[in-house]
Amino acid sequence: MNHFIEAFKKFAQFSGRATREQFWMYILFYIILSIVLSVIDAVLGTLVLALIFSLVMLIPSISIATRRLHDTGRTGWWQLIGFIPLIGLIVLIVFYVQDSKEDNNYGPNPKQA
Repeated sequence: MNHFIEAFKKFAQFSGRATREQFWMYILFYIILSIVLSVIDAVLGTLVLALIFSLVMLIPSISIATRRLHDTGRTGWWQLIGFIPLIGLIVLIVFYVQDSKEDNNYGPNPKQA
């Protein structure tokens, strides 16, 4: 949960790096909260809670994905490849699971800090 809160606190920080653990823990809690809110919406018969949650989490999701790509030595603009159906998503997942690179243009290796 700490990684999720930390990512939310850095919602507008597109510089720096994020480790695999930080990124995937954020994604895990994002998915869990989305499912819970979707179930609540289904019970209530609305789509309001899940929609508001998705809109609130849009910028933090983009920023942590950018920092994760920085950790692998890539620019955050690589997220745009996700607009290519299926292949783009597969390429992004491969990028996200790669190990941290040594110190690069985006900062020191967060695993060594």
